[in-house]
Amino acid sequence: MRAVAGPPTPTRSAHLALWRGAARVLLDNWTGTSTVPSRSLYPHQWSWDSAFIAIGLRHLSVRRAQCELETLLAAQWGDGRIPHIVFNPALPLSAYFPSPDFWQSSRAGKAAGAPAVAETSGIVQPPVHALAAWLVHRADPMESERRGFLARVYPRLTAWHRYLLRCRDLAGAGLTAMVHPWEAGMDNSPCWDSPLARVEPAAPGTFRRADLDHGSAADRPTDLDYGRYVRLALDYRDHGYDDHAALHHFAVEDPAVNSLLIVSELALARIAATVGADPAVHAAHAERLTETLVARLWDAETGMFLVRDLAAGELIPERSVAGLIPLIVPGLPADIVEQLLQSLSGPHFHARATDLVPSYDLAGHAFDRTRYWRGPAWFNTAWLIERALRVHKRAGPADSLRSSFLNAAESSQFSEYIDPYSGEGRGTLHFSWTAALTLDLLSADGEAEQTTKRWPVAW
Repeated sequence: MRAVAGPPTPTRSAHLALWRGAARVLLDNWTGTSTVPSRSLYPHQWSWDSAFIAIGLRHLSVRRAQCELETLLAAQWGDGRIPHIVFNPALPLSAYFPSPDFWQSSRAGKAAGAPAVAETSGIVQPPVHALAAWLVHRADPMESERRGFLARVYPRLTAWHRYLLRCRDLAGAGLTAMVHPWEAGMDNSPCWDSPLARVEPAAPGTFRRADLDHGSAADRPTDLDYGRYVRLALDYRDHGYDDHAALHHFAVEDPAVNSLLIVSELALARIAATVGADPAVHAAHAERLTETLVARLWDAETGMFLVRDLAAGELIPERSVAGLIPLIVPGLPADIVEQLLQSLSGPHFHARATDLVPSYDLAGHAFDRTRYWRGPAWFNTAWLIERALRVHKRAGPADSLRSSFLNAAESSQFSEYIDPYSGEGRGTLHFSWTAALTLDLLSADGEAEQTTKRWPVAW
């Protein structure tokens, strides 16, 4: 075992304490090969969680951040998909539902190339991975090159994007589609209410929710919604996780998912140039996706991007934080950028008490300040929007959001999400991506003095 030193930590006392607290969360949630989002509520490896976690881990140990991503990629399916959960075989089936025996990936997903050596879910999550891989590389390019990190992950990330661009372009219009609410990452957003209403829920007695053992029912999706989630997953599984054989009662084009695909294609272009591949193909993908995103999902009346319901063939008239995430795309038309900035600072999304961004319209008919993605403010979306503001050179609002993020992360004990009005932590505490993105924002602190002290990480 040897200590792997991270970068200098801030010496300002408040920031040093916050840094140490965030580092401790990641150390405690490390399993040896990856990081669980939460020891209680989420005891396995989650896809987009691991991407955000790696972004923070790079400030503690570049090697550990690389391992985080490569462990996830090792469970990639033959068709290119990265599953949204990789299950830890040492845990009992009762530790989480839906469990491995529900997904039956190695059997039901065999034709799609599900791995035989690991049990996974059959659905996916937003593609943050190429961005994470590039940022991990940039944290220590010499170490990355010495270990061949980018050369190993580049073909896998390319296959992942190929799956999204080909197998999941269900409308044939050029955007990737999600076939389950869990795939968009914002599990029970009000954006899904209309398309979910078409889904006959699984009978309550046919499954047992494990999430309510660790979280308040007031914070979690309703039993009705959960029954619909189960039905969609069962139907997909029973069609062999074949995107074109399955009859999708739920299929949407989500602006946040497609924006993250654009940003990750731009990251892949940089990775390609670094490993000696052609970056032009990825740049071209990003350009076409940006044009199609604007053409299909922009709504000038609301001043936001909206979700498109593919079954109904129309935009869903619900404002959610997913419609603001496209700010992270550098090639948006200037007028759209300005309208998004107005929406971000307007009455629908400006929670003055916390200055964080709620997950759903504060004035919306379905707003709920504590229930999962129906109103609470999340730290990963705040990080994305803070980064987006800097992309468009809005340093003042970015600095303000960054400060609010750090204050809320500390006061809520790195909670999963917070009440946007009170700042009270909700969901589970000591949540890994909250801690990881705290480290990332602290590391970007240009005002904090630096010291030669290191936070040792055993490897």
